[in-house]
Amino acid sequence: MYGPVSDIIAIAPAEIALVLDSVRSSAARLGTTLDALTDPQAREPSALPDWSRGHVVTHLARSADAYRWLLTLARTGSEPGPRADAATLDRALREGAGRAATHLVADLNRSLDLLFDEAAAMPVDRWTTPVTALAGWHHPAWFTLHRCRRELETHHVDLNLGYTTADWPADYVTWALNDTLAALAAQHFPLARIEAVDLDRTWNLSSTGATVSGPGHALLAWLGGRGTDPQLRSDLPLPTPPRWPLPPAPGVMATSKLLLGYDTANPGIDLGFGQA
Repeated sequence: MYGPVSDIIAIAPAEIALVLDSVRSSAARLGTTLDALTDPQAREPSALPDWSRGHVVTHLARSADAYRWLLTLARTGSEPGPRADAATLDRALREGAGRAATHLVADLNRSLDLLFDEAAAMPVDRWTTPVTALAGWHHPAWFTLHRCRRELETHHVDLNLGYTTADWPADYVTWALNDTLAALAAQHFPLARIEAVDLDRTWNLSSTGATVSGPGHALLAWLGGRGTDPQLRSDLPLPTPPRWPLPPAPGVMATSKLLLGYDTANPGIDLGFGQA
C-alpha cells in the first residue's frame, strides 16, 4: 500500500513549486540547445562512450517517461501499466537513437510535457508517497523531480553541443554536491573535505582522506565521472568516484529538503559520515 511517509521528508507546496520551476528551466535550456540539432549532429558521438547524441536524447525521453510512471503511481496508488525494465529500456535506446533529429527532439519534448502535466496534477499530500527506483532504492515522490533535473543537467553536458559544467546553475550545483557527497560518505569514499570556492561552501565528510577544492561545477563534474578539471586542488591523489548516479544516502532526503531553499547563511555542511 502506498501512502504518506514520516514528517522528516514532508515538503511544502512552495518548495515543490521551487524545484519544479528549476526542472522546467533545465528543460528549457536543453530545448534551446536541441532546437538547432541536425541529423548529422544527432549521429555524431556524444561525450559518453559508445553513445551518439541520438542515444542521449532518446535516453532522456525514456527517463522522463519513467519519472512520470513513478509520479502517476504516487498520485493514484496503483501502477499505470507495466513498468519498463532494464532490457526494455535498452532496446528502446538502441532502436530510437538513429531517428531523425526532429523526431528525437519531438519525442523528448512530448515526454517532458507529459511529465510536467503529471507533476501539476499531484495532490500536495501525495508528494511524500514512497516510490522505488528501477535500481531498487526508495525515495519520496518529490525526490523524482531532483532526479529528473540531475538527468537533464548532466546529459545536457554529455551532448557536447556547447553547454558545459560551467553553465550549471549555482543552486543546482549546491544541491547536487550535497546529494552526491552524502552518498559517497555513506560508502566510505576516501574524502575528508570538499571546498567549493566559488560557492563559499564546505562539506566535511571524514577525519581521513583527501581535501579537494575548486569551483563547485568542477567538483561535481569530477564526482559525477565527467572529467577532472585542472582547477581542482587536492592534498592527495584524487580518488576515482564510483559510477554515477548513486542512490541517496540515509538522511539525504532531509538535507535535500533543506537545500530546496539554498540557504547561504550556513555555508559549512558537516555530513557526519565516517567520523571517528
